[in-house]
Amino acid sequence: MKRNSKIYVAGHRGLVGSALARRLQDKGYDNLVLRTHAELDLRNQAAVQDFFAVEKPEYIILAAAIVGGIHANNTYPAEFIEDNLLIQNNVIHNAWKHGATRLLFLGSSCIYPKNAPQPMNEGCLMTGPLEPTNRPYAIAKIAGIEMCHAYNRQYGTKYIAVMPTNLYGPNDNYDLDNSHVLPALIRKVHEAKMSNAKEVVVWGTGTPKREFLYSDDMADACLYLLEQAEDKLQSLFNDELPPLVNVGCGEDLTIRELAELVKEVVGFKGELTFDTSKPDGTMRKLMDVSRMTALGWTRKMQLKEGVGLSYQDMLSRIS
Repeated sequence: MKRNSKIYVAGHRGLVGSALARRLQDKGYDNLVLRTHAELDLRNQAAVQDFFAVEKPEYIILAAAIVGGIHANNTYPAEFIEDNLLIQNNVIHNAWKHGATRLLFLGSSCIYPKNAPQPMNEGCLMTGPLEPTNRPYAIAKIAGIEMCHAYNRQYGTKYIAVMPTNLYGPNDNYDLDNSHVLPALIRKVHEAKMSNAKEVVVWGTGTPKREFLYSDDMADACLYLLEQAEDKLQSLFNDELPPLVNVGCGEDLTIRELAELVKEVVGFKGELTFDTSKPDGTMRKLMDVSRMTALGWTRKMQLKEGVGLSYQDMLSRIS
């Protein structure tokens, strides 16, 4: 990419999208195209067609999605599959129709089977049943990966599907009903601290293991891929396999260990208890990041430091 290349960041107000917009601006990319949901509803086919016809972005980062944790996935399964399919279909098709140079599609580690071998490599895709609690969202994301692959095969495009592990960081969603596990824990433990509560109740047994990547690291990984010459990424572009690459840190910890870390960072002095009547979800979701490492990228932010930065971000948003 050149510094004046026209780059459209879809979902620039979200966790990953906002990190990407910051990183692009910090690196001197000064021709960003940004639209809020109110300005452009990506589910609206006609609106998306009109937008692409006028703007004709050269590079597209598709970070817009309907996302949430176990509670949100269980409560709104129809929206999670319908809205995400509409967003993906409209953006990916119009990227091709209007001659975009490259598109980067952000998926999720939940695309992999519930009982996939650990760590999960890209070859695990569609080799077994999905986790039921987020299957509608996962199927939508799998469809997006296949769409990128289909357009690459048929039209010679160079679209990349990036699968991040669990993300956290500035501009996260800290709503207790609709957020992911880490921001929800930060909010719950903080409120317990402020009310002098004696305990914090955590969903599940605390035994599932999860991997977490700071959103700015994710943004760096995406920009790294977009900035590489085509020949360096040739391994991602072939007819047999989807253009899929995992992005994570290659390390995980139990939910109990995560809750203890959040408790330490927040300064909560009470106890942690675990509600075993609540679902655990998939027991382990560690990403095999060897493909991304071979391309020359690794994460920078350590979890404890990142949780501290996220806590400060949350405080700035609820104060």
